[in-house]
Formats: sequence, structure tokens, C-alpha cells
Amino acid sequence: MSSHSPAGKAARMRKDESLLGKLGGSLARRKRSREVSDLQEEGKHAINAPLIPSSAELHPEDTLLEENAERTMLDPTSREDAKLKDLQRVLIDWVNNELEEERIIVKDLEEDLYDGQVLQKLFEKLSGRKLNVAEVTQSEIGQKQKLQTVLEAVNELIQHHGWSTEWSVDLIHSKNLVAIISLLVGLAVHFQAAVRLPEHVSVQVLVVKKKDGVLHATHVTKELTTTTEDAFDTLLDHAPDKLNIVKKSLITFVNKHLNKLNLEVTELETQFADGVYLVLLMGLLENYFVPLYNFYLTPENFEQKVHNVSFAFELMQDGGLKKPKARPEDVVNLNLKSTLRVLYNLFTNYKNRE
Repeated sequence: MSSHSPAGKAARMRKDESLLGKLGGSLARRKRSREVSDLQEEGKHAINAPLIPSSAELHPEDTLLEENAERTMLDPTSREDAKLKDLQRVLIDWVNNELEEERIIVKDLEEDLYDGQVLQKLFEKLSGRKLNVAEVTQSEIGQKQKLQTVLEAVNELIQHHGWSTEWSVDLIHSKNLVAIISLLVGLAVHFQAAVRLPEHVSVQVLVVKKKDGVLHATHVTKELTTTTEDAFDTLLDHAPDKLNIVKKSLITFVNKHLNKLNLEVTELETQFADGVYLVLLMGLLENYFVPLYNFYLTPENFEQKVHNVSFAFELMQDGGLKKPKARPEDVVNLNLKSTLRVLYNLFTNYKNRE
């Protein structure tokens, strides 16, 4: 094996026209049927106490409510929830990845998304549709007009598929974190984002309402994400006999191509974990030779294996496939669901390839 380290050389491959120049036309992209589950609002249990819990951080405007008006806010205890923080991190990484070409960097969902600018760019990137809005809006009126246009476009898409909207212009512009996250989750699910959202993330929301001149507080549980169980979860958990059929089909598929290099797979769980076969398989499927300096032919540690799998994912995207939802680390750690998802995606796109 070459002594050259592959670190930093993956870029060279992407620039090597002779390497990827053999790609014969665009690949057929197969989109899964879009299934969007409703956001659930559960666990409503009213406190109906005339006093606001001392844990809530009330702003002056929260107490200046008109009769029968109400205001919602995230309970401070939920703000510190580890799963909520994880969800925010995943969404921030996703938005930044989508808007990389726009040179937009989001660091805080509340502070960076409330004025509609980032949401406009995100929607346009995801939908491929240009919105008729002013590019820069400094005034509150201008920002709300932009938000109105963006949310109308979002709602038109999402409500058509049965999604119940948990956001509004006023909620987003007032930096309501629950509304902003709900909107992003809705977009991620609708457009089948290549991210794995944390499951069953719920928060406590405080609803403050003024009645007879007195503020009343009600706690409501908002479920921001449900389960991401898919066909492979169901196969693994409930239909092991069908799982074996799928595995045999995948083994037949990969060996049809790997046999050209006198290689053979007998176990999906372990033989793709170091990424070597994944890289070689992509070269075979796309009919090009992958230079050995781009990956570790005999990886010796976890980092080298992750490098190989990540590199294979790059080749998949170069071939026109969507970014795999699985993480490279999951494949290296012998996560069967993740490995099956990656291989099944290849099978779906290349099953007729000789």
C-alpha cells in the first residue's frame, strides 16, 4: 500500500477529471414515497393556577396581555434538556450544510432565523423555487412580510400532505424556539433530509392567559419529533424471516460486482465496516478505478475506517445519490440497520447495472 497519507487527498480525486469523467450521464434518482407524519400535541394537563410558576422567566411583554389574550413560552427546564440540545445541533448542522454555497452560517436558531432571511434561502434551496421577496429587510414590517411569504409557501406544501403547522409569522419573529424547531423539523421530514433526527423529543411549554385581569398558567407538552422507524427497523424487530430474504438479495447484488475483483461477501454486518468494499463497489458500479492513495486499503484503526466509509459516501453523492442518512461511524460500529440502509440505496439505484 502507498505510504502517502490519504488525508486531504480526497479533494484531489474530485478534481481529477480523468477519474470521474467516465460517468455516463446522470443517474436515475429514485425518490421514496414521501410519508409525513403529523406532529403530535400530547399530555395536555392544565394547572389553572392564578400564579405563574417561579421557574418561568417572564418578560415584561408577557404580563402586558389584553383580556383573554395568551402567550406561549418554553419552560426553562426544557431548554436545558439534552435531547432538545441535540435536536438543535442536528438542525443547525443540516441548515448550514444546505446553505454552504450561500456562505450562510447559523449558530443560534432563535437569533439567526427569526427575520426570515435564512428561512427564505433554505426553502428556495430545498424546493428549487424562487420566492418573490426583497433580499434585505431591516425593518420589522419588511421582515414579517418576508416571513409571511416564506411561511405561505411552506404551508402550501406541508399542509397538502397532512402536516399540522405549529408556527406563525408572529411566533417565528418573536424568536419562539418551539415554533422555529417545529418548522425546521417539518421541512426536514417533507424534503427527506439526509439527517437522522433524535427521536421523541418533547418539551414543556408554558401557556400564559389573562382572564378577569389575572394571569393563568397552563403547561402543555409539545412533541417536536416522533419516531424515525423505517422499513429496516420493522424488518429487524418484527420480521426476521423477511430480513434474511433482503440480506440474501443484497449479498447477491454486491457479489455480482465484487466478483469482478475476485472478492466475495458472505456477511453484510462485518465485511463493509472498514469501508474498503464500499469504496471498491462504488468504483465498479460507476466504472472507474479508485486510486489507492484516496483511501486505506488495510485500515488499522477506527479513524481510518471512518475515513474510508466517508469517502465512499462522497463517491455516492458524486454519482447523483442523496447523502446517506446513516453516519459513517455507525457503519464502522457494525450497526446493521445503517449498513443495510446504505447497501439498499445502492441496490435500488444500480440493481440493473451489469
